[in-house]
Amino acid sequence: MRPQSLSSAASSDSQTPPPPSAGPSLLTPARTGTLLAFLLGLLVALVVAEWGPLLSFDRAAAQALHRRAVAEPGVTWINRVLTDWAWDPWTMRLLIAVAVAVAWLRGKRLLALWVAGTSALGAALSHVLKSAVGRERPQWPDPVDSAHFAAFPSGHAMTAAVSCGLLLWLAQHLGVGRRVWRTALVLAAVSVAGAGLTRLWLGVHWSADVLGGWLLGGSMVAFAIASYGRLALSRER
Repeated sequence: MRPQSLSSAASSDSQTPPPPSAGPSLLTPARTGTLLAFLLGLLVALVVAEWGPLLSFDRAAAQALHRRAVAEPGVTWINRVLTDWAWDPWTMRLLIAVAVAVAWLRGKRLLALWVAGTSALGAALSHVLKSAVGRERPQWPDPVDSAHFAAFPSGHAMTAAVSCGLLLWLAQHLGVGRRVWRTALVLAAVSVAGAGLTRLWLGVHWSADVLGGWLLGGSMVAFAIASYGRLALSRER
């Protein structure tokens, strides 16, 4: 091929229009929050209606885990330490307080207030839902741990979900490195799962309680991200 032909081909390639960009994602924070809130509402309805299959599953899972908790005191002790210290709601709130202070000192004051407000609102909604549903906790003749107030939703599961979700969101805004982000993501996943599973192992919650806590916490984080995005966009206009 002659030089002129090569030049012509290069010119033709440079003029080729880029492929069309993908459309907007279907999994937006607002849609995610709506979906999680819908699932939470459905679960609340089933719990309040005392739907037979759900209650049967809750009882069977609780009885199986309680037998293992009684038979394995060493594992049960580890679960108590984790639930009382590592994944206790007050531990999670302390992490949120530290993260909010860091964001505030770095000049992201609206974001800091948004995270603090979402954390507080999540705790309030959990308390209101517990009072409204009024579900009793599992009762055992040989309990391995104790807890008070109503069962649904699990406060530990909700607080872990909302706190870890907010901390990850805050980490993105603060521009942490890739390695730190991956480590935080793993720790968050383990903490959210562990906070709920330890409550089941210790026999102080039903499975639906933990699922309800996760759904409430996840929806709170998703709605917080969506509303903050809209507010930030309106302030730029």
